[in-house]
Amino acid sequence: MKRHLISASDLTRDDAVLVLDTAEEMARFADRPIKKLPTLRGRTIVNLFFEDSTRTRISFEAAAKRLSADVINFSAKGSSVSKGESLKDTALTLEAMGADAVVIRHGESGAPHRLATSGWIGGSVINAGDGTHEHPTQALLDAFTMRRRLVGEEGADLAGKRITIVGDILHSRVARSNVHLLSTLGAHVTLVAPPTLVPFGVESWPCEVSYDLDAVLAKSDAVMMLRVQRERMNAAFFPTEREYARRYGLDGERMARMPDHAIVMHPGPMNRGMEITAQVADSPRCTAVEQVANGVSTRMAVMYLLLGGAEPAVTTHQAPAATPERGAQVRPSTAEENN
Repeated sequence: MKRHLISASDLTRDDAVLVLDTAEEMARFADRPIKKLPTLRGRTIVNLFFEDSTRTRISFEAAAKRLSADVINFSAKGSSVSKGESLKDTALTLEAMGADAVVIRHGESGAPHRLATSGWIGGSVINAGDGTHEHPTQALLDAFTMRRRLVGEEGADLAGKRITIVGDILHSRVARSNVHLLSTLGAHVTLVAPPTLVPFGVESWPCEVSYDLDAVLAKSDAVMMLRVQRERMNAAFFPTEREYARRYGLDGERMARMPDHAIVMHPGPMNRGMEITAQVADSPRCTAVEQVANGVSTRMAVMYLLLGGAEPAVTTHQAPAATPERGAQVRPSTAEENN
């Protein structure tokens, strides 16, 4: 059966820790003169992006190439999609080209799930962000960054850590994936936002909700600031940008109220001066640049486990039996490393 990563809620605690531990292995190769591993040599990975993206697309491309996969970048702009081609016909074209995995970003929530369950694609499907639904690899790289900074121990989860996610929760797929994954890893998550930017039904999520940022800063191990997604807003969700920054923005004064060990996170891109000031964004406590670097290692881990790694695999379905190629070890021999 097919193996996919569509939602962070599909991951068990052991699945998530396996990805984080594998990402640690992948990160060690990033500091070596030869960064490539032969694990996915001969495999074809397609980056199928229906929405504009810089960080995520480049991160997936770098991850696939470091695993020696062949990469095809497909953008909806300038393709047959702009002429009206359906997702089904695009998928069938990719299948005919022999795609072993499709990394899809789509403006409609549920598109990756549709692709994974339709039978149009024979390989794995990885959700790189769909509408306002989920972005599971972003949550994994965020958890990887938190574990490195706050725990520093492989095999561990985030049990007992208090994570605060602040901002435009309503339109954020990053927030949804993080709530699911962080709670699975044992963290206590609090969402902070104006009432107008809190999703309907949030009471069923495994988290708490607060409307007062100052009240939760002193007990937060990590504070994740979210971008206000004005491009998705068709109404006035707050009076002015200045008012939003005053009540929900993170500045130097607020950062000083956080515990000394606490970190500031941001998935990017930032609206400097709105949800975060330049002083905070450029602080050593801000992990935004680390998150970009960690994204490559984490996505390498996901691709390795889906296409080339040992069981248990990250999967929403039963995984097929491992072939010799799928059973490749994370630590290659010296000869392999030099290929």
